[in-house]
Amino acid sequence: MSDDDRNAEHTRAMHALKAERDALMAEKREGHGLLMVHTGEGKGKSTAAFGMIARALGWGYKVGVVQYIKGKWITGERQFFARFPDQVRYAVMGEGFTWDVADRERDIAAARAAWAISLEMIADPDLHLVVLDELNIALRYQYLDVAEVVAGLTARPAGKHICVTGRNAPPELLAAADLVTEFQAVRHPFEQGFKAQRGIDF
Repeated sequence: MSDDDRNAEHTRAMHALKAERDALMAEKREGHGLLMVHTGEGKGKSTAAFGMIARALGWGYKVGVVQYIKGKWITGERQFFARFPDQVRYAVMGEGFTWDVADRERDIAAARAAWAISLEMIADPDLHLVVLDELNIALRYQYLDVAEVVAGLTARPAGKHICVTGRNAPPELLAAADLVTEFQAVRHPFEQGFKAQRGIDF
């Protein structure tokens, strides 16, 4: 087959693909507020959620963030989003990693306070997207009631997007979600003896 024939075949294939795609898109409805879950053993769950925040900011939307576990740890994303005080409401509610705190009652109290703020943000009509970072960890340790949380998330306003992160998302949350992405662990530098690195991991 000559290059001209290959080019002509490619053009025909792309035209057919476009027609198929156009027909598929014609069947789709306009979007509604999504409940999204980032879970799994792999790295990047929160990172992907923060990327979504950057995308929302690019469109001029306002965003809310509630961090459930990470505590007062200074991170690059926290410092970056502080540059957008008119667009980002950022609430750090955790006491820190569970093995550092080692006090279940304190962790439960912090999770309940974080959930109260989460409900406020979900109800806030000015916020386009709410990220509940590491909420799955609070659910995993039963700091919050799964049924209560799922009920609160599914009762969100029609146009509100919510992204929940953290490994071990409970089945009830997965069943309620519009989008579930499971991050798979293939290789991690921690296993090779490296600590978390500034600007990459936090």
